[in-house]
Amino acid sequence: IGVNIDYESFGQTNGMMMVSATGTAVIIDRP
Repeated sequence: IGVNIDYESFGQTNGMMMVSATGTAVIIDRP
Protein backbone atom coordinates (compact mmCIF):
# COMPACT_ATOMS: atom_id res chain seq x y z
CA ILE A 1 0.00 0.00 0.00
CA GLY A 2 2.74 2.45 1.00
CA VAL A 3 5.23 1.04 -1.46
CA ASN A 4 4.85 3.95 -3.88
CA ILE A 5 5.33 6.57 -1.16
CA ASP A 6 8.27 4.69 0.35
CA TYR A 7 9.83 4.14 -3.05
CA GLU A 8 9.59 7.83 -3.94
CA SER A 9 10.75 8.95 -0.51
CA PHE A 10 13.55 6.40 -0.61
CA GLY A 11 15.72 8.89 -2.51
CA GLN A 12 14.77 11.90 -0.39
CA THR A 13 14.49 10.28 3.04
CA ASN A 14 17.13 7.64 2.51
CA GLY A 15 18.56 8.03 6.01
CA MET A 16 15.14 8.33 7.62
CA MET A 17 13.96 5.15 5.90
CA MET A 18 17.03 3.30 7.10
CA VAL A 19 16.46 4.49 10.67
CA SER A 20 12.76 3.58 10.51
CA ALA A 21 13.54 0.14 9.11
CA THR A 22 16.13 -0.45 11.82
CA GLY A 23 13.75 0.69 14.56
CA THR A 24 10.95 -1.49 13.21
CA ALA A 25 13.28 -4.47 12.93
CA VAL A 26 14.33 -4.00 16.55
CA ILE A 27 10.69 -3.78 17.68
CA ILE A 28 9.78 -6.90 15.71
CA ASP A 29 12.87 -8.69 16.97
CA ARG A 30 11.88 -7.87 20.55
CA PRO A 31 8.15 -8.62 21.05
